[in-house]
Amino acid sequence: MCRKEEQLTPNQKVLAIRRMPSLLEYFSYNCNFMGILAGPTSSYNDYIAFMEGTPFRHNKDHQTNGKTSGRHKQTDPSPNIEVVRKLATCFFSLMVFLSVCKVFPVERNIDDDFIATTPFYAQVVYLYLSMLTTRPKYYFVWTLADAINNAAGFGFNGYNSDGSPRWDLISNLRIMDIEFATSFKMFLDNWNIQTAHWLKRVCYERCPYNPTAATFILSAMWHGAYPGYYLTFLTGIVVTLAARAMRHNVRPYFLGSPSHKLLYDGITWAGTQIAICYTVVPFVLLSVGPSMKFYRSWYFSVHIGCVLLAVALPVKPRHLRLKEAPVLSHQDSTSTDGNCNQKTKAT
Repeated sequence: MCRKEEQLTPNQKVLAIRRMPSLLEYFSYNCNFMGILAGPTSSYNDYIAFMEGTPFRHNKDHQTNGKTSGRHKQTDPSPNIEVVRKLATCFFSLMVFLSVCKVFPVERNIDDDFIATTPFYAQVVYLYLSMLTTRPKYYFVWTLADAINNAAGFGFNGYNSDGSPRWDLISNLRIMDIEFATSFKMFLDNWNIQTAHWLKRVCYERCPYNPTAATFILSAMWHGAYPGYYLTFLTGIVVTLAARAMRHNVRPYFLGSPSHKLLYDGITWAGTQIAICYTVVPFVLLSVGPSMKFYRSWYFSVHIGCVLLAVALPVKPRHLRLKEAPVLSHQDSTSTDGNCNQKTKAT
């Protein structure tokens, strides 16, 4: 209502609200029973389309050249199978958390005897295991919340290429992509997905300067007032910048052969998992004292290494990359057109 159509990005055009919501629509969106306790959040347009029975995101999946596809005639598929699958995931995640979490308590990472008597490599392994066994509680809550929405019929996102229905419109995580993430960005893109989308829409895409730092700071403020949140997200800024610099400068050298790419993926998986664990320890410990004690026991090594990488390896600012993208696309198009013309003349 406040910006012209041509000023919006394609994603903003889909999510733009064209009229002022009524009071009933507003409170229904914010206080509906499906998401009031644990989310996940969804876009207003997705929610209202679901309530009115006119899902707009996946209409294009039902049509081919303006006609309804034969294999996609079922426009309101049953969510039962997907709900059962997600409830099974919830049960497994809860069992893992209750049975294993106490074996690897996060607080042991700052225990004086543990720090004094345990070799550093063993501390690294324990850090990974302690954070690995902490994540299932988030898997349980977010998957259960997703299943509740699906059971109500909310979350349908069109069909896969094989015709099977997708129920991931408001899914909040992808467990396998998290556990096997080979970059910091890949981990974040698959963790708390709906909140990440919200942060991207309201902050990252709109902030003209230092969008990465602004987004992490806003995320810390959104989570709450515990100091550990701010330590985690401030650390996340330097880790993200370092990971981006590494990817832009190092990754191209490993794409020459499958074996080199496999080696790169293995190294980056290990580096990503350790960086994530190191970053989120304050998020779990919450207080400044224990969090700083943990970082001191590691001599702030990840902080220092990430700052050095971010400074030493050049990465073009985001606004310059965005400006270059249309130029490169135009050059590729021109090159393709030239090749086509040459082939036509030769023919």
